[in-house]
Amino acid sequence: MYSSRRIAREARTIEAMIRIYCRKLHHGGQSLCAECSELLDYARLRLRKCPFQAGKTTCGKCAVHCYKPAMREKIRKVMRYVGPRMMFHHPYLGFMHLVDGLRKKPKKNSG
Repeated sequence: MYSSRRIAREARTIEAMIRIYCRKLHHGGQSLCAECSELLDYARLRLRKCPFQAGKTTCGKCAVHCYKPAMREKIRKVMRYVGPRMMFHHPYLGFMHLVDGLRKKPKKNSG
């Protein structure tokens, strides 16, 4: 489904973040509400189409902002809320997201 293990991990991270956000702030159920489900689908699509693939930094530090403005604002809200809590819910994914954020210039995928 994804071009690399790195992108697959990022997809798991964003899904975990959206699920935490939805569960805590929207309705408390196991399934996502329609708004969060739409955001997750959009984030997955953007990851699949990312020109940097395995060489990418985190989306917030990327030079290319491929999210539409409205979706970008939604994902920012999710990140602001969940970011500080991520280490408690998903320590490995939270730690790896921090490490990925240390990457400097993304390298464009040659294939």
